[in-house]
Amino acid sequence: MNDTIITFAGRNFTSEDIELIKWARQTYQSLPRGELASTVCEFLDWTTPAGRPKTPQCLLLLQKLETEGIIQLPEPKRSRIRKVSTKTQHMEFDTTPICGELSEYEPIYLEIVTSGQPSFARWKAYLDQYHMLGYKQEFGSRLHYFIKSGDKELGCLEFSASAWALEHRDRWIGWSIQDKKERLHLIINNSRFLILPWAHIQNLASKVLSIAARQIQSDWLKWYCYAPVLLETFVDLEHFAGTCYKAANWLYLGQTKGRGRMDKNKEYPLSRKAIYVYPLEKDFMTYLRGERPYRRINPDEE
Repeated sequence: MNDTIITFAGRNFTSEDIELIKWARQTYQSLPRGELASTVCEFLDWTTPAGRPKTPQCLLLLQKLETEGIIQLPEPKRSRIRKVSTKTQHMEFDTTPICGELSEYEPIYLEIVTSGQPSFARWKAYLDQYHMLGYKQEFGSRLHYFIKSGDKELGCLEFSASAWALEHRDRWIGWSIQDKKERLHLIINNSRFLILPWAHIQNLASKVLSIAARQIQSDWLKWYCYAPVLLETFVDLEHFAGTCYKAANWLYLGQTKGRGRMDKNKEYPLSRKAIYVYPLEKDFMTYLRGERPYRRINPDEE
């Protein structure tokens, strides 16, 4: 059955697609127009043959939907010219081995780093050079951290928007499509985790995950005005065993089907990954199902 209700830029959009666009606008209200368009492209898997998001086309579609009264876009921002260095692959680091017992380096702590800081280029370079997936710009809500001991950088951590289509998780929660549209933002994804290859500290990884679990709600509340209730992550079983997640008491839910984030054609282009989750609230299910309100701050009342 063809549920197409609009054709734009050579693509057919169904009523479900339009509802997803409306949900993304409502969920990520703080995003400027360009980032919102890129986020929608990611959710709809609307890309060029080379895999790049069709952000300009999507922005035009969003403007069309606004003129028809379907959504209301944020006010356009004035353009500002700024220089951005992207040559992170040529950065050099002090790779002197950092070895010993965990107790010798405590307290371990997480330091937020943002794209406006000079150190963010180094954070990206660490991922580009030492993480198997490299650095990928995430759209929507996200937080980046350095893992540190004193002034020593031991690794990197990133949390970002959760996956839309995840059968094992959705069945485990037991929510409807409407539940997911309204409360998917209460789940965030540990999308990058890197211990630098010269940091050889026993039990450091599981320690970092425990610290993150205690800290992420307050950080997310401060930056995005609401507190998530569940963490998720994916472990590529061809390369890792998920030992640190198990040691930090994350729950194993099963394996992905090897599909992309919005793989509607079921082409299964990716390797299967283990799904782990970590509840941040004792009654997290009641928040996800809408049975009780979650913590949030109205920015206008601050």
